[in-house]
Amino acid sequence: MLVVAGASGHLGREVAETLLAQGAGDVRLVSRTPDRLADLAARGADVRHGDFDDPATLPDAFAGARRVLVVSTDALDRRVTQHREAISAAVRAGAELVIYTSVVSPAPANPAAVVETHRQTEEDLRGAGCAWTILRNNLYAEFQAPEAQEAAASGRLVHHRGDGRAAYVSRTDCAAAAAAVLAGDGHAGQAYDITGPESLGAADLAALYGELAGRSVEAVAIGDEELVAAMAGEGADGHLVYGAQLVASFGRAIREGHFAAISDAVERLTGRAPRTLRQVLTA
Repeated sequence: MLVVAGASGHLGREVAETLLAQGAGDVRLVSRTPDRLADLAARGADVRHGDFDDPATLPDAFAGARRVLVVSTDALDRRVTQHREAISAAVRAGAELVIYTSVVSPAPANPAAVVETHRQTEEDLRGAGCAWTILRNNLYAEFQAPEAQEAAASGRLVHHRGDGRAAYVSRTDCAAAAAAVLAGDGHAGQAYDITGPESLGAADLAALYGELAGRSVEAVAIGDEELVAAMAGEGADGHLVYGAQLVASFGRAIREGHFAAISDAVERLTGRAPRTLRQVLTA
């Protein structure tokens, strides 16, 4: 029994679809919104309700699990506890391997706002008393589409990356790598950096966006405070400011080199080269 916990999200669903397409065996999909997975249940998946915020729902969700993929949640304020409950439930169910989707460079020096929760969950997983695998995903290439569209419309790529670079990775490749680990062997005790095939800076992005748009795009660098002000606007409430500051933290992390390294893990795990940012944006 291969379990995808968090299967209703974009990444979890892609992992599930990959497993089913490959005929990987018994696949169980755990979600707090199982109705959203009815189409995958019709394809043979065992869909069960499981809510990381309600630990009482997890024993049945994970019963009989051989391997469990815990897809990280987006609840930054409580996800360390959520992940801890999911990992503990998987261990109690007797899972031989627990896999977690983390982030590249999960070190205290990395200023990206999501890093500390990933670092803590990695630590919890290593101490959980089970075999583990960690998939450290780089920034999703798909998230660059709005930026590319804005640059195409304005002729300006306004950014706060400085001279930093990032190895943007397709979420589809992250899903393929996760499915390969979940269904394969020999991955216990491994932490894989899941990245795209190229590391791109602002000048590279401006050139790519311009080429795809058929016009010249200029890279215009600004600082974090200017970015936050532009995103949040005057008189913004705390939620908008918080969101802008979160985005700014990623720009700083890129400037400091935390997302620049390229890995061959996607190709080693899946047998095919990862998609380029150009391919993702063209699609």
